[in-house]
This record gives sequence, structure tokens and C-alpha cells, in this order.
Amino acid sequence: MIGNWRVQQAARVVRNGGVIAYPTEAVWGLGCDPWDSAAVHRLLALKERPVEKGLILVADCVEQFDFLLEDLPERWLDRLAGTWPGPNTWLVPHRQRLPDWITGKHDSVALRVSDHPLVTRLCALTGPLVSTSANPTGRPAARSRLRVEQYFSDQLDAVLGGCLGGRRNPSTIRDVRNGEVIRPS
Repeated sequence: MIGNWRVQQAARVVRNGGVIAYPTEAVWGLGCDPWDSAAVHRLLALKERPVEKGLILVADCVEQFDFLLEDLPERWLDRLAGTWPGPNTWLVPHRQRLPDWITGKHDSVALRVSDHPLVTRLCALTGPLVSTSANPTGRPAARSRLRVEQYFSDQLDAVLGGCLGGRRNPSTIRDVRNGEVIRPS
């Protein structure tokens, strides 16, 4: 088990505008404060990912996304409640409540409430985080700390060690408006 002080240090790095790597349910992720434009743009540059594609936000509990969910139809909220926490990412209309460096060119944002113990401990200290796979675009997602370090060497502000959650594939992505699967797990 990773010590609380390491999680607290990683959270401090995020709050100070840093970009970190951390294990998630299936692959290693890169994360930063979604409200920090400079941090998000740095993360995108590391991944060689265009801002137009948008990013996933991860949280430790549904309440961290209340500002986005507060006026959704009940049937949509039921869809979310049936799959969270867990390895399920939902596209949810953002109604201009998030910056476009997170949403890209989309009218929705990808949200996940994690059940990975390390991710939940981290998000409890930071609030929602950007969560994108730790790999340059076009390369396989990192499944080990060694691969993260091979991809990004000393370009990250911190690497929070730990174990992956045991899932074989990244989270399923669905659209909350119709339940359609965008990316199967």
C-alpha cells in the first residue's frame, strides 16, 4: 500500500500546477488540475495530443461532479448511478461549465468516478483530475512505471507509484444521452 504522505506529495504537485503519472484501473495515467490551463497544455504537449480531442476527468465520488450533473434528467442520472464508481466513463453535456482545453471541440465532457484506491485517495485531496493514458499519441498505453519513465523520463513533476487495478482494458466510454457505447472495454 502506498503511504499517505506519497499521495499527499502528489496532490501538492497537482495543486502547484504539476503534471503527474499514476496507476489507474487498467493503464498508467497522466494527470493534472483541469482548471490550470498551463498544466493541461503541458500535459497535451507531452502526449502530443491536440486540444480539440478533449480529455477525461476522474473523481473519487459523484459529488465532485455535482456542478455538471445538477440539472440532468433523472434517467441520465440513473445511468450514471448504475455504473459508478467503476471503470465506466460517460460523455455528459458540459453546458459551457468547463474550459475548452478540457472539452475540446465537443459539447460533452468525459467523466469517470474511479474505484481504484490510489486514484480515489488522490482525487479526495485534489478534486477532479485530468486522466488520460500515459503514452505519446500513437504509442501503446503504459502498463508499468518503467514504460512511463521510458516515455517521459524527467518531463513529469512526479510519478505516484502503485499497482494497476487489474483490468485488462481502459474504461468503457458511453454517451449518457442515449447509452451508446463509444469505446468498449
